[in-house]
Amino acid sequence: MSKTEYQLPTVRFSRDTSGFSRELRKRIDAYFQEHGGNHNANAFMVFKTVFYFTLLFLPWSLMAFGTLGTGWMFWTAYLVMGFGLAGIGMNVMHDANHKAYSKKKWVNTVISRSIEFIGGNAEMWRIQHNVLHHSFTNIDGLDEDINPGPILRFSPLKPLYKIHRFQYVYAWFFYGLMTLVWAIHKDFVQLIDYKKRGLLKRSGGKFGWLLALMIVTKLGFYGYTMFLPMAYSGAGVGQVIGGWLLMHFVAGVLLGIIFQPAHVMEDHDYFPAEKGALIEADPLTHQINTTSNFGNKSKLLTFFAGGLNFQIEHHLFPYVCHVHYPKLSPIVRKTADEFGVEYRNDASYWQALCLHGSQLKKLGRA
Repeated sequence: MSKTEYQLPTVRFSRDTSGFSRELRKRIDAYFQEHGGNHNANAFMVFKTVFYFTLLFLPWSLMAFGTLGTGWMFWTAYLVMGFGLAGIGMNVMHDANHKAYSKKKWVNTVISRSIEFIGGNAEMWRIQHNVLHHSFTNIDGLDEDINPGPILRFSPLKPLYKIHRFQYVYAWFFYGLMTLVWAIHKDFVQLIDYKKRGLLKRSGGKFGWLLALMIVTKLGFYGYTMFLPMAYSGAGVGQVIGGWLLMHFVAGVLLGIIFQPAHVMEDHDYFPAEKGALIEADPLTHQINTTSNFGNKSKLLTFFAGGLNFQIEHHLFPYVCHVHYPKLSPIVRKTADEFGVEYRNDASYWQALCLHGSQLKKLGRA
């Protein structure tokens, strides 16, 4: 290890002494054996993939080459593209980057690169999401999803500033900047940071190649979403930039109001990342203690959110394609109830948003 690299804090989880994890895995395996053994994408998932790519590229093609003009349909096209961008993120690239889309490695690899179509980078996303967030959920100092920067306080272990008193009001605006930050600079910052932390080396990535890939793919993203419309849509430069920002804001808000209610809630556990720290729960129980489901009765929400409203099932079995989560949920709940593990899934989507807002308010005051 070079002098510029440093080790991540060593956090250990307790052993499963109750038998909960073993029994849960056994029942989930039995379910898939009973239903053909395929935990990857099915025909419905393929339909969703086509649907969300169409939602992004159909309005783009009509708008970018001047078919829609420069009036309200121009703005509508960018708005719909925001839905398409978020839909691809939650439904397509998310499963592929978890290797849940297909049994074939090359299929997952190809589809995982769809994140480049929406301004991100697959390697950075996998380190932040798969390695740090999924392995160390709600562990301060490791889970970057609860460390968005000083302007927002997602953990009671973070420093409290006066501005946080109003975060329950302004947080929703900052959610809207999520994909914009990805597209402009976050991936570059993470590339440097992960290299220093040794995470890049562990994942097998090479700094120079990834930097070149980021530059090329981001220029391609800017090119088709902004430069081509500037050249052929008939709209002025300022109008195209405004539409581009609208697309990102819509996508960011949609992603924020799906992801954040899953982990930043009042009754979730938070832990400091201290060297040698021992988490009292085993890994699977820890995931349930730091995660909530919401809106499980809404088929429309499940369709759009890529099953991420079944966040508990996703964190327990990230290698399973999200189209299977509604069937796994009763199994997980039954097993959790039998072993005395609290399974949070009773809130509707709107209740979850209100609870998340309440938690933001509480974190801003204490």
